[in-house]
Amino acid sequence: MTAIISVPELASDLASGTPPVLLDVRYRPGEQLGFPAYRKGHIPGAVYIDLETELAGPAGPGTGRHPLPPVEAFGAAMRRAGVRQDGPVVVLDQGGVTGGWAAARCWWMLRWAGHPDVRVLDGGLAAWTAYREPEAGGALPLATEVPEPVEGDFVPRPGGLRTLDADGAAVLARRGLLLDARAAERYRGEVEPLDPVAGHIPGAVSAPTTDNLTDAGTFRSGQALAERFEALGAGPETEVGVYCGSGVSAAQEILALELAGIDAALYVGSWSEWTVEGSRPVATGPEPG
Repeated sequence: MTAIISVPELASDLASGTPPVLLDVRYRPGEQLGFPAYRKGHIPGAVYIDLETELAGPAGPGTGRHPLPPVEAFGAAMRRAGVRQDGPVVVLDQGGVTGGWAAARCWWMLRWAGHPDVRVLDGGLAAWTAYREPEAGGALPLATEVPEPVEGDFVPRPGGLRTLDADGAAVLARRGLLLDARAAERYRGEVEPLDPVAGHIPGAVSAPTTDNLTDAGTFRSGQALAERFEALGAGPETEVGVYCGSGVSAAQEILALELAGIDAALYVGSWSEWTVEGSRPVATGPEPG
């Protein structure tokens, strides 16, 4: 099973007798996008999930901006949304420039927590609203009412996907391939809009998430992604890890790596955790350092 689903496939599944649970995780850093936008229009049946409160825990001393929430709280949020242990789940966000970031965070967390059947809507809501049905040429529906799903039975069992802490990321940057999923200018240390220090983890390789997508905001083919990551150093025996600013956009890179057939670990704390204490080394410029 692939980690993504196309708009036509999702429309067909939703019309079937056993539709997937649909989770809407709209989010952009620094913007109040989420629930107000969801209320204005969402795919019928989709349940809103708040990234800041349901897919992340409170930041504290020594943590990044989006640490993992308590396992029990995450499980409760997923059950509230109707997620079942053995039922399929499809996750989407707004699509576009930040395409797949928030959806991939939810996808990664469900997979990490042991759910076996989770996919991301390729292109997100933007792809859904742009699609025209071949026969009638009409747009796919949107809804404004908030659904009340039947309580699910999903119980998280962490460990389904690999994670890194700060020490593990430092080691991996030396012995394997540590990818920095942020924009190239943040990697180089030219700008830093969110965290106290600019630059990158020494030894990390720049791999912006924007290069995982087509101009339409959908994921590039598995072959194209495999070629991209091979050019960055992901060989057959290479151990791969990914970080970003706070563990959100890096999940999209993990998803792209999976589409390329490459297993990778997520440094959840990412740059915001790496720099919070001011004691860890920092590199700048275009080279890994």
